[in-house]
Formats: sequence, structure tokens, C-alpha cells
Amino acid sequence: MATDYTTKNYDIEKKASAHVTSVLPVGEVEVVADHSLGEDEATLVALGYKQEFRREFSMFTSFGVSFSVLGLLPSIATTLWYGMGYAGTAGMVWGWLIAMVGIQCVAMSMAELASSMPTSGGLYYAAAILAPEGWGPLASWITGWSNWIGQVTGAPSVDYGCAAMILAAASVYNPSYVPTNYQTFLLTVLLLLVHGAISSLPTRHIAIFNSVSTWLNMGFLIIVLVIIPSATTNRDPRFNPSSEVWGTISNETEWPNGIAILMSFISVIWTMSGYDAPFHLSEECSNAAIASPRAIVLTAETGGLLGWFLMLVIAYTVRDIPAVIGSELGQPFVAYCLQVLPQKTAMAVVAMTIVCSFFMGQGCMVAASRVTYAYGRDGVFPLSWIPGTVNKYTQTPVNAVWMNTSIGILLLLLIYGGSLAISAIFSIGAIGAYVAFTLPVALRTFVVGNRFRPGPWNLGRWSRLSGTVATAFTLLMMPVLCFPTVRGADLNAQTMNWTVVVWGGPMFLAMVWWVVDAREWFKGPKINVEHQMLARPADDAAQAPSRSSSESSPAKGA
Repeated sequence: MATDYTTKNYDIEKKASAHVTSVLPVGEVEVVADHSLGEDEATLVALGYKQEFRREFSMFTSFGVSFSVLGLLPSIATTLWYGMGYAGTAGMVWGWLIAMVGIQCVAMSMAELASSMPTSGGLYYAAAILAPEGWGPLASWITGWSNWIGQVTGAPSVDYGCAAMILAAASVYNPSYVPTNYQTFLLTVLLLLVHGAISSLPTRHIAIFNSVSTWLNMGFLIIVLVIIPSATTNRDPRFNPSSEVWGTISNETEWPNGIAILMSFISVIWTMSGYDAPFHLSEECSNAAIASPRAIVLTAETGGLLGWFLMLVIAYTVRDIPAVIGSELGQPFVAYCLQVLPQKTAMAVVAMTIVCSFFMGQGCMVAASRVTYAYGRDGVFPLSWIPGTVNKYTQTPVNAVWMNTSIGILLLLLIYGGSLAISAIFSIGAIGAYVAFTLPVALRTFVVGNRFRPGPWNLGRWSRLSGTVATAFTLLMMPVLCFPTVRGADLNAQTMNWTVVVWGGPMFLAMVWWVVDAREWFKGPKINVEHQMLARPADDAAQAPSRSSSESSPAKGA
């Protein structure tokens, strides 16, 4: 029998009516159900959703998924061309440090929202709640589509990088072998299918898989951080001088040095775009209002620090940047390893990176499936009932997994458009994710302000500063992520940055859909438990007509 939930509204002090409600304070709403509710389930019902998942994630296993999605070693390996190729070693080390200031602010502000509203809808649910009167559905629509576009490109981009490393390794052992586009495509599709199968398992199996992934990712990264500087013997002196590492900008673009450094941020932003996973897994996490934000912050801080250490190691040991970037292997990290390490050691490092990349792709698939499920549950997609259904055997969103897998395979056809076309999926993931990360943060900072009701994990008086820095950082990077490396007469269809098309195109179509049709029926995230989402004075609440749960939506102005 399905769980029956109802709620009972209580008197609310006048002053409470001015506040935006997320998790309703005790005493405002009493949840009445046909069984005893734990704190997590009661919180979720207060947000408007019945419990459908098993809560088998903990803070550590949620961190495990997000750290796997971060995949520092494979992420940096896959995007080395952007950091090293755009601005050289100085761009790598300074670029990472500067970018991390903005990224940490985005992560902490997001964690504050996750504590207040721990639901799978995450960012787009928060945008609906925090938007000004009448703008909730539109804010939710923009956030949801941008986040989904970023999420759905995650696993394909990671698996493409993994496939490229595998084939580059094959080329090292067989110099006459040159990977073809169709071989790269087929291997990447195979990896996607395997990750789809794993992500369709019950939650407890996925949690175990990602716990193993976390230890491997962390362990292999530390091993690589030790191996590279200790085994670098192919040169004298063994390390580049600090003046060169920190002070020499090798600008391989046609833009000024400052712009080139900003463009190198794509490596940092794409690498550091998986820490939102605990937000989307919060309906499967115990003590979610505290565990999920802690997992977000732990991922961002650990990833930022260890990622910078790896960038330092690469910057101090790389011998010839043009040779790495222009290597015929087609994979700069493999070329770098062979340049600074004996071949057997280099291939051992590459092998560890490939293993981490495999686990990272699966983490991306899990996180994306939860976002797709939440949006399907709320009617965002055509035929939303398909991805918005939980499999009755596994209690996981299996349909959402395979919807994302199918779309990922279609995206991989960009391989046949050349290296610049397929590289767009990396910048799409970066810009799509950070637009979605920052829009609800900006609303919370500049629209809601002190009226926001924080959860048990919050930034206190530092909240506004963090939100301001996060918003400014994303506004700066949005156009930069769309810059091509060349300009003027050198700019053509082969040298352009396709991000503006591959991300901007779907977003433009989503906005056209909004204007033509969706604004008539999309009212924000659909809640499936009747309750009072917005605090109101007691006399107003008594006079307000109740709505059925099927019509309810938390978006203000709906």
C-alpha cells in the first residue's frame, strides 16, 4: 500500500510570513502519515515529496560519488590541453589558484542550499523557491535545462577521454597503430553501456561500487603525486626553476595573456564541476540536511587542494610543452608521461589514470540519472513519465539512466566532426553546470537576502559575501568559456569554439519552448504531498483555499 501523507497547518507569527520557506521550522507544519517518520523523511515531506528511494548513502558514500565524478587524475589528464596549452605552466598554477577562489564560493553557497532543501531536484527546486513573485517557474526552467545539459554531457565526455587514453596507450606499444574515429566512437559507446548497466543496480550496490571508486581515485592520485617527481630522471636538472613555473606564460592563443589565463580556467571548472552530486543524492542519504552539504564542501576542498598539487607536479616536470600539446598520440597526458618518465613507469601512471577515468564515468552517470529522474518526475521533458519512474525492483531510476545513455551516444557523433567539435562537450559541461549552480545562489544572495531560512549547515554572516563572489565568478566565465583560441582572419568553422552552439542552441530552443508553450503549463517542481510551502500569517492561511497534491507546486507565482 502506498504511504499516505497529509499535513496540518499551525498558526504562524506575523514576522515569519516575510521569510522564504525551504525546510519549514518545527511548529509551522506537522506531517501526518500512516507510519512513524524519521527526520529525513519528515523533512522531505515538508518540501513536498514522499519518500521513494532507500536512504542507503552516508556522508562518506555521497562524498564518494562526488569525488568519483570529480575524478581529479583523469579530469586533469583529459583537459591538460586547456590548462597547459592556453597559458603554459604559469597559467596552470596561478589559474588553478585564482579559479578556486570563485569555485569554493560556489560550492559553499550551494551547500547552504542543499542543507535547506535536501531534494533530488536540488538546484532547480531551489531556483523555484527563491525567485521573485511570479518568476519561480522561469527561474526553475532555466536552471533545470542548463543543469541537465551539463549533467548529460558528463559521462560521454569522461568516457571519450578514457577511450582516447586507452587507444593512445595502444599506440605506444604498437607505434604503427593509429586510432580511427570509428574505433574511438565504438570504445566510448561500450564504456557508456557498461556504466549504464552499473548505474541501474540497486542503491546499496552503487554505494559500494562508489566507495571502492573513492579509495582508488584517492590512492592512485597520491601514488601519481609521488611517482612523477621521484621517477623524473630524463633530464638535468630534474625540475623546472620556480621562476619559469610561476612566471612564464606560454600563450598559445591569439588573445592577450590575461584572457589566455582566464581561458585556461576551463580545465579547473570542468574538473571541479562534480561536487553537486550529493545535492542530487540527498533523497538517498541519511541525515541529508547535514551530510549532503558536508559532502559538497569536502569534495570541493579536497579536490581543489589535491588538484593544485598535481598541477604543480606537472608544471615543475614538463620539459617541452609544444611537444606535449602537438603529440601524434592525440592525448597530451600520455605524451607528458612519456616525456618525463621511463616508458614502463609512464604506462603504469596512464593505467591508473584509465582506471580512475572508468570509475569517474560511472559516477557521472549516477549523478546525471538522479537529475533526469527529478526533472521527469516534475514534467520537464516530453514523455516525462518515462524518466520520472522509479524501477520497482531496484528502487533506482533505471529509465533515466538509459535515457541519458542514449543521448550520450548521440553526442559522441561529434567525434566525426573533428577534435574541436568533440572538445565542445567539455566546455558545455563547465558552462552548463556553473550557470545552474549559480542562478539559485544569486537569487538567494541578491533577491531573498536575509529572508532566507537556512538549514542546519549554513555560512552565517559570510553567506552574502560567498554568494556575491560566486555570482561574479560565473558571470565573468560565461563568455570566456565560449572564446575560440584564434580570432580575426584565422577564425572559421574549423577553429571556432562550438560551445556557444552546442550549449547555447539547446538553451535557445528551451527558451523558445518556454515562450511558445511551456509557460502555460510549467509551474515549477511538482510536489506530491499537500502542504504549505510558503509561510503566511495565520489569518491568511485560514482563508486560503487548499490545493490538491497533484496541482501543487512550490514555485512562487505559479
